[in-house]
Amino acid sequence: MHLVFDVNETLLDTGALDPLFKRWFGTDAARSEWFLTLQETWMTANLVGEFEPFADLARSALRQLGAKHGVAIAVGDEQALVEAILSMPAHADSAAALAQLREQGHTLTALTNSALKAAHRQLDNAGLSGYFDAILSVESVGRYKPSPEPYRHAASHWGVATAELIMIAAHGWDLIGANAAGLRTGFIARPGKAMDPQLGSVPDWQDDDLARLVQRAVAQ
Repeated sequence: MHLVFDVNETLLDTGALDPLFKRWFGTDAARSEWFLTLQETWMTANLVGEFEPFADLARSALRQLGAKHGVAIAVGDEQALVEAILSMPAHADSAAALAQLREQGHTLTALTNSALKAAHRQLDNAGLSGYFDAILSVESVGRYKPSPEPYRHAASHWGVATAELIMIAAHGWDLIGANAAGLRTGFIARPGKAMDPQLGSVPDWQDDDLARLVQRAVAQ
């Protein structure tokens, strides 16, 4: 079975960025605000048809947050954020869940909005890269998730229909996009993440434990 995993927040713990945001803004809650601003930035890029590298958007979102709160953001701060993103640790349940899937013979793909080179560094640093049969980035199609192109790219990589893929993510927008492209979906309820319970067909499975979630998905 083909399982496709989002990376940031789904497999990797963005909470590791909190000390930076606490230093800059006086509260680690600013990290969530920054990530929402980052999402808005790449969604806008999709809408206007202008693709920019993920790291540039991450820097832009930090500058926007600084302007909003009256905090001066230096170039060194921007670089510190980018470097911290590359070294985020895995969630406690990520490695065991991926290892079990590998032992069962499933095909595992990482599909991320991060740049390809950055994604390899992220997964290497988190000790997860060896579990994947492929690491794919949206930069190959010049469109960010949840546009359909990244999901179709993953299917094309393996020469299968999108209906043969299961997308695992901690973001409702990612799973809605995957579902619209024909994938089945599994929602991992990371802290602070939730999906509208009235959406109906999205997701197909959900859980707050990654190993339990993926085993439910592959049992179907």
